[in-house]
Amino acid sequence: MKVALLGINGYIGKSLGYYLLQQGCEVHGYDLADQCGIQGIVYESLDVRSKEQFAKLDTTVDLVFYFSGITGTAKAYEDYEAYVDVNEKGILHLLSRLDATKSNARVIFPSTRLVYKGVKDKLLAEDDEKEFKTIYALNKWFGETLLHQYGAYFGRAFTIFRICVPYGNLLDNSYSYGTVGFFMNKAVVGKNITLYGTGGQKRSFTHVGDLCRQIFLAINKPESVNQVFNIAGETFSLYEVADAIAKKYAVGVELIPWPVMDEKLESGDTIFSAEKISGIIGSPLQNNFNVWLQTIK
Repeated sequence: MKVALLGINGYIGKSLGYYLLQQGCEVHGYDLADQCGIQGIVYESLDVRSKEQFAKLDTTVDLVFYFSGITGTAKAYEDYEAYVDVNEKGILHLLSRLDATKSNARVIFPSTRLVYKGVKDKLLAEDDEKEFKTIYALNKWFGETLLHQYGAYFGRAFTIFRICVPYGNLLDNSYSYGTVGFFMNKAVVGKNITLYGTGGQKRSFTHVGDLCRQIFLAINKPESVNQVFNIAGETFSLYEVADAIAKKYAVGVELIPWPVMDEKLESGDTIFSAEKISGIIGSPLQNNFNVWLQTIK
């Protein structure tokens, strides 16, 4: 299988590119930097903000993974142009390039838990109610909706994977990105982990190896074409994860008041139902958060 992966230097993109190589795929990686650093990747620098740069993209592939993106919550209101340029215009540039070259490639797109309306202790299925509290959530919903449109109007095949909270790494000793990375980076230097409010919000936590495996297994099933899937994970509250990390490194967990803006943007519980993806790939998880934590030195 020959694939193109845009955003290969990002946290998930890097692990996914490496994983695809291990599965025997020919991987063509693209990102802003001059080089990739993963041996075996055919790499080309490409700025997704520029339509002209997409002339570099090899479209004679089976799949295109659009994993370029800017994440964030409140900061998007100060830098909205970058969020629109990368997260929305970028995928439009990609689809335009695929159509211009008459490529038959299927587009694989990562979405986010933040498109859901959080409901306390409820497993969220793919069709459950949506709510968009951030520009980033709107960007991802734009991408999802656009792919549905291109599928309906132009026959462009796609598969969308909604990701909750990834952790771990397949390539090096960096611990994680985002939530778990924040907790780990504090604890390993002897600082207490800080949490807003009670830390009682629940999430689905997925080791990046399981994330990559679920994507790979699903895209090889014909039932995944033009479908949306939640990525399976283990359910923990933020406090439970912070407390487990804190105990490992003999630090504390400090509960602090919510900043006004952060409290407005908080989604509440976002726990994924994995029934749909499990139905086509079988058992989705091979990793366990607490076992993983004990392997970290």
